[in-house]
Amino acid sequence: MRIIRVRSKEWEKLTSRGFSRRARIEDRVREILQAVRTEGDEALLRYTRRFDKVRLTPKQLKTTEAEVSAAFQNISPEFIGSLKTVIENVERFYKRSVKRPWRIRDENGVVLGEHHVPLERVGVYVPSGTAPLVSTVYMTVLPAKIAGVKEIILVTPPKADGSVDPHILVVANLLKVTAVYKAGGAQVIGALAFGTKTIPKVDKIVGPGNAYVTEAKRQVFGYVDIDMTAGPTEIAVIANKFANPEFVARDLEAENEHHQGLAILITTSKTLARTIRQKVSRGYILLAKSLDEAAEIANAVAPEHLEIHVRRPEALIRKIKNAGAIFIGPYSPASVGDYAAGPSHVLPTGGTARFFSGLGVGEFVKVSHVIGYSRKALENAKGMIERLATIEGLPKHWESVQARFGKDGEE
Repeated sequence: MRIIRVRSKEWEKLTSRGFSRRARIEDRVREILQAVRTEGDEALLRYTRRFDKVRLTPKQLKTTEAEVSAAFQNISPEFIGSLKTVIENVERFYKRSVKRPWRIRDENGVVLGEHHVPLERVGVYVPSGTAPLVSTVYMTVLPAKIAGVKEIILVTPPKADGSVDPHILVVANLLKVTAVYKAGGAQVIGALAFGTKTIPKVDKIVGPGNAYVTEAKRQVFGYVDIDMTAGPTEIAVIANKFANPEFVARDLEAENEHHQGLAILITTSKTLARTIRQKVSRGYILLAKSLDEAAEIANAVAPEHLEIHVRRPEALIRKIKNAGAIFIGPYSPASVGDYAAGPSHVLPTGGTARFFSGLGVGEFVKVSHVIGYSRKALENAKGMIERLATIEGLPKHWESVQARFGKDGEE
């Protein structure tokens, strides 16, 4: 790890990181999306042959009940047991965050409120490159189900033999996912956004992916909603002299296990900085004069994961404004959030924690405003509506109100 100074050139680069857009990837993705939009399954299967080296027919895209049954034979009973516990944790967390519709009524007969409607169909992208991201299945599907989404379409790149990882299939089956399709990359993002004969068009696409998947999600935003444009995973650790150096080092190295993972230590202890510098392969160390300054640095970095290794983490958490997920205390490593705690591990990266939140139930619910006026309430509002409509040069807006009371304002 390298020690860098706050407000140095390296610091400016660190705090201005974001979703990286490369012209070559943008152009390639645009070409793929256009082909899928116009050619549908034909283009999807062509790109699957080219990029995944797998030949499939349209009928083979969707996994069958026989494939699901076979998947259950290829996993251990212990996996099922652990999975059930994790599912309970995720459900317990998200059921507490469900927002309810509401109404208020005043003495004049004005009714205001919110009408909540879950999205009808959501697409979930589950990467399966060097290793299948099994945890992504329950971390994305469960918030959608708890929100009330009726149809969940899961897509994941096929293995070399044209199959889907059995763990992904089992989790999807236990969570009653509507369908699982063997396709990945920018091409399947296009299929979800525009629809093909085989893969239905969805309302929203969620889930992590490589640079091509992320760019594809960015380009289809507007045709469908997306969760976020995520980049490489990252962690920042605030620690002082009371922190366990081994815990800190292991947590930073866990992030470095990811390709392009970013590991950052923010510390008030020069001794800890020297120790971690020797123990951790790559990343940055930022020295702070106080824990208050450490919190300011963390807010400027706006990390995906933020761990706090100090004696009173709860006191410091009140000063944190920008972080995807906050892990407090020495026995709360980011790994517990990745797999078991409950909150989704689909979190904002690249400094976007300044304005994005982690994936939640609200991401899958549309909110319509409800407005109801009685005759008396509308009569009370006539004057201000007339004045504002006149200022804005929209006389027919006022006339639509006036019509309810006759030409002279009376029925």
